Amino acid sequence: AYDNNRYINDWIKPFRADKKDITIIGKFPFKGNDFQNQNMIQIVHNMMPYNTEAGQFLINSSNLIKAAIYFAVRKCIKATWLNDRDQFLHPNKKWQKDKPFQNDCLTFALFNNNIQIKYGINHWIPFTEYEVNAPDKFASHFMSQFIQGKLKSSGNGNVFGKEKIHTEPLEFSAQAQAVFNAGRELWKYYLAKPDCNVNAALYDIKEYFQGRNEKGKMNNKSEDEQYTILMNALKYSLKELSKKIEPKVYEYGFLMQ
Repeated sequence: AYDNNRYINDWIKPFRADKKDITIIGKFPFKGNDFQNQNMIQIVHNMMPYNTEAGQFLINSSNLIKAAIYFAVRKCIKATWLNDRDQFLHPNKKWQKDKPFQNDCLTFALFNNNIQIKYGINHWIPFTEYEVNAPDKFASHFMSQFIQGKLKSSGNGNVFGKEKIHTEPLEFSAQAQAVFNAGRELWKYYLAKPDCNVNAALYDIKEYFQGRNEKGKMNNKSEDEQYTILMNALKYSLKELSKKIEPKVYEYGFLMQ
């Protein structure tokens, strides 16, 4: 039995960005507080249609870290028949002072999202053009500037917002750095292709290499051996990062042991 006002969705809802906010960079639908609804929790482009039966959390620079924590907490532990009824709860306040945990969660979200460029500008590229040998400029530098602590106060309502969010670069754990390193190699490999889209999101890169079957569903595997190696390296590093995040999920009260 749980206090009905102490679930994870009750914690995250007050931080939602307003739908009239023009600085939105993405969203995720949320429905239910248990593992049964885990598959619904996907970070997607804010212009992508979504299940109207679920609420939606709109993401901007002000709530990005909280959104990443919510997403990572709900996705880093696999759903099984043993835990499928377990409820995610309103956390205690200890997470607020744990910057490594927050940045681990951001890393998890950056390399697990379902952003697709067909719906609009991709604000989730975690690298600069130089880091990945991009053949052209990215349409958005939001995420790399957020990571570097370089978001500027523009005053004109653009995606960088009206105030500076932080002034120092984010520092990442060894596990998070391993994820970035694996992701960087994947981006480099894709951007070396002559027909690449410089603004591609991770989902788009997967679609490029894996293709779709006759029913329109993305294939699970690719015939490109180098891509498979790079993707497996990214998956492995994400599993190691998940292991690091998991104990904090319990320590901070998102789940009860």
